[in-house]
Amino acid sequence: MALILCLETATTNCSVALARDGKQIALRELNSKQYSHAEKLHVFIDEILKEQQLEPTALDALAISKGPGSYTGLRIGVSAAKGLCFSLDIPLIAIPTLDLISHRIKVIEGFIVPLMDARRMEVYSAVFNPEFEQVRDTKAEILEENSFEEYLSQGPVHFIGNGVQKFQEICNHPNANFHIQEFPSATEMCGIAEEMHKKSDTVDVAYFEPYYLKDFIAG
Repeated sequence: MALILCLETATTNCSVALARDGKQIALRELNSKQYSHAEKLHVFIDEILKEQQLEPTALDALAISKGPGSYTGLRIGVSAAKGLCFSLDIPLIAIPTLDLISHRIKVIEGFIVPLMDARRMEVYSAVFNPEFEQVRDTKAEILEENSFEEYLSQGPVHFIGNGVQKFQEICNHPNANFHIQEFPSATEMCGIAEEMHKKSDTVDVAYFEPYYLKDFIAG
């Protein structure tokens, strides 16, 4: 059975989970208005391993939420992941952040559209079917009244994520369902990471970079 440490740092939610055979056995997370990753991430990792009476050498792999998301949060998470993978000589699994957000709800029909806040009226978005298969590429886009009309015209669409409120204010379509303030969590990483580990679906630790989607602009 694989023992996988999962790190999610793409938003203000600093989240760490430990999974055994795809099942979460421990979780630490803190979602505040300020990014706490630099202070809390390694503390959470240490607390989880001690709680389970495990040494880092017991880990079979490490999973990271690869973005898009916060530049600072992603860099802190990926740096921590790379350091552990190098020192422990274990593989690194990279999971798209919007994929994780889509797994926070379950629907039987229609579409799931995770929306991550990207400042002003812009969001990072993707479209998934009820089986969590991605049916539209990940984009950085400015929200307008007729955004996602192609999917809304087909049936129910479930919008989820910390960018949902922006769209709720301008969208009045009867097929739109809004799930506000759902942040990605390491909890959803556990099962996905296990399946990817079984397939040896890993990334090169030396060359892996977060998926920023947009260039960094200093403000």
